[in-house]
Amino acid sequence: MLTSVEAEVLRALADPLRLRIVQLLARETLCTTHLVEETGARQTNLSNHLRVLREAGVVETEPCGRFTYYRLKPEVLEALAGRFAELADTARVADAAGRKRACP
Repeated sequence: MLTSVEAEVLRALADPLRLRIVQLLARETLCTTHLVEETGARQTNLSNHLRVLREAGVVETEPCGRFTYYRLKPEVLEALAGRFAELADTARVADAAGRKRACP
């Protein structure tokens, strides 16, 4: 069972624009202006998506003068990937053991 924190991360990553932002931030730390240029999204829309990612713990901010830079937190994605790897292993074991619940 996924924790509520892990479920929140999944919800944050489910949006195509937020997933694109995560992909961009995996390569480098960027400010909102860079993300607007890269995605073509409007700044207000982008800021809302960044807020969701920040609240889910996927990104962190770094103030720099009048700009705010965003950095991906890879440990959050690694933890989620680990949970999915555990689920995959459980499914392999169940399949190998021939586990199938009989219908009533």
